[in-house]
Amino acid sequence: MTADLLDRFREQISRYFAGKKEITENFLCCFLASGHVLLEDVPGVGKTTLARTFAGSLGMSFGRIQFTPDTMPSDVTGLSIYDMKAGEFSYKPGAIMKNIILADELNRTSPKTQAALLEAMAESQVTIDGNIYPLPQPFMVIATQNPISFTGTFPLPEAQLDRFMMRLSIGYPSADEELRLAKSHMEGIQNEKIEAVLNASDMLNLKEAVNKVHISDGVLAYVHQITEATRTDNGFALGASPRAMLQLLQASRARAFLNGYDYVKPDDVKKLAAPVLSHRLVLTTEMKLQKKDASDLLEAIVLKTRLPIK
Repeated sequence: MTADLLDRFREQISRYFAGKKEITENFLCCFLASGHVLLEDVPGVGKTTLARTFAGSLGMSFGRIQFTPDTMPSDVTGLSIYDMKAGEFSYKPGAIMKNIILADELNRTSPKTQAALLEAMAESQVTIDGNIYPLPQPFMVIATQNPISFTGTFPLPEAQLDRFMMRLSIGYPSADEELRLAKSHMEGIQNEKIEAVLNASDMLNLKEAVNKVHISDGVLAYVHQITEATRTDNGFALGASPRAMLQLLQASRARAFLNGYDYVKPDDVKKLAAPVLSHRLVLTTEMKLQKKDASDLLEAIVLKTRLPIK
């Protein structure tokens, strides 16, 4: 039954989103692992379409926040407003009070507003005037930024980048996918209401199943060796944090579950190492001058790390 539900979900996504299947799988993997996604890509490749389709197919509430330099923290979290009739303050929810949030062009808003997302992403709650308001569950932030134009932007600090489980890039679709997209657009499929194939209860149950996926001591040591190697490698000024290691483990669990296994294999770790770790790594000045890429250095580390015997 679980496999049928997931297959229906994949089919629904492919109907509206002309993109790579690996991106959809990583999206679902991140969601099941209770993580957040940072999408870095040029405009017009379907970032918003993917987020909307993802939320619609899951039958969950969706909110989009278009970040600009004048976006205030209260626009995100909400604020307390004085009710003259009741004689007390009441909470007016912000845009964050949805299951899935598209934080569009997050790097175009001020660090103060960016920081408003931190508590929500880390603890699934917001604090307003000392009162704590839990966010709807399940909850996921999908943030985007344009890697080409940096004019008038505020680069995300390492502390905030570390809150994202994965950094993904959609890229341009293949010729066949792009032609299928054009036909779907002309037939009006893109404007249809997206039918939900899963609901919040289904997803919470799937998340529980992911938490039961077994990780052997050998695979655990393997993940730790990769993480530790990023801290000692001469190419990195800053290696992966303990949070990064934990999120790689949880993401690997989700990938194993999606592939029908109840245990994590080294291949799960190898496939997810770059999406989970690369954006958390800071290159040394020398590597930056040589125009090296963190993903390439990380791939070399993964290849050198001895695979677990069991």
